[in-house]
This record gives sequence, C-alpha cells and structure tokens, in this order.
Amino acid sequence: MFDTPIKSIDLKGMRCPLPVIKISRAVKEVNIGQTVEAFVTDPAISADVPAWCRTSGNELVKLEKVNDLYHIIVRRSR
Repeated sequence: MFDTPIKSIDLKGMRCPLPVIKISRAVKEVNIGQTVEAFVTDPAISADVPAWCRTSGNELVKLEKVNDLYHIIVRRSR
C-alpha cells in the first residue's frame, strides 16, 4: 500500500509530451518521499512515465489503466 498523494493533477486530454512535463513539475513541488498522482488519457504515458522515472531517479508507484484513463502515482526520490 502507499500513502495518500500530496498533489493530484488532471491531465486528461493532454498529448505527449505535456503529461510527462506536468508530472515532472508537480513532483518537484513536493518533498522527497511524498507522492503525486495524475490522471491521463494519452496512451503514450504508459511508456513515457516509466522511462522518465528511470532517468529522473523517481519511483513509479502505480500505473493503472481503467478503460481509457491512466492513474499514475510517482514518489519523489531525489
């Protein structure tokens, strides 16, 4: 289980690369160890967020697709 996200962002309707840019900015606004959740409709997010987490050093806690909506939770690690 994970803690309640500190910040939640609605990125529905935005296309690549905006969702990853917005998630990156939101993660920088929280403290290390805190989480950000995002709701995204762009299917590219399923590849983009894991790649961004690997390169940025942040932790992908959750990436779940329900119908056409992706629910993402990222923990700031650095």
